Amino acid sequence: MLNSRRPTHSGFTLIELVIVIVISGILATITTSVLELPIQAYVDNTRRATLTDAADATMRALQRDIRSALPNSIRVSADKTTIEFLHTVDGGRYRAQFDNTTIPPTGDILDFDMADTSMDVLGELTHFSHITIGQDRLVIYPLNSAGSNPYQGDNTSLITNASNSHITFSPFQFPLRSQDQRFFIIDHPITYRCDTSSASADNRVLLRYSAYPIQATQPLPPPITASAIQANLISDCQFHYTSGSNTRLGVVTITLSLRNDAGESVNLIRQVRVDNQP
Repeated sequence: MLNSRRPTHSGFTLIELVIVIVISGILATITTSVLELPIQAYVDNTRRATLTDAADATMRALQRDIRSALPNSIRVSADKTTIEFLHTVDGGRYRAQFDNTTIPPTGDILDFDMADTSMDVLGELTHFSHITIGQDRLVIYPLNSAGSNPYQGDNTSLITNASNSHITFSPFQFPLRSQDQRFFIIDHPITYRCDTSSASADNRVLLRYSAYPIQATQPLPPPITASAIQANLISDCQFHYTSGSNTRLGVVTITLSLRNDAGESVNLIRQVRVDNQP
């Protein structure tokens, strides 16, 4: 006997397919709404953290360099957007009297009554290995005033040789004695300058200049070949210097603002105390 039953076929009807598509769309919309806010919050927080970290790292670099400034060598431009100072490599105290514990007395004193060429260091140099012979300069009693201005070369001499306890230098008669017998060794100036003229946030930068010649007048700006970008996204920065006295240190106040293309900004204000005792 022949089987007259027709074979059955399984599948979706058009209505069922439409229902599945609608339900899937609803679920996708709900899922997107649930995930969108956390994802956007994560992106926003990451962007803001990056901006804050950039501002903090820039401020730390500024503070580190400024603390190494030669006393009384800080110069700030009239518009407060540029700061320059002479970078110290090392320093200590020079011998001003012979060692009378020996007969005859010994020691190489620094003579202020004539052009001298060498002196003993009391104790030892801390960063002797950082000194560059024939380039770095010895400074005595820097005041940044007429007759004792290291930018003018009034009280500096080129170092020709050095050890931990002894320094030789080009013949020079230093004009002023240090009451504390202090000396400093400098290598080159350092300048920080804000350039916020660009319309693009990425091109509004804080530039750091170094390894350029010491100049009597503050260069605005220094040679471009000596520059490097310290930070971008700079919307504003200001430098203010309050000179110190015999009883207090000098203070550099730094105001730094960074802004990204999303319009978010971070503002920092720090005060850096600097040695002003010559």
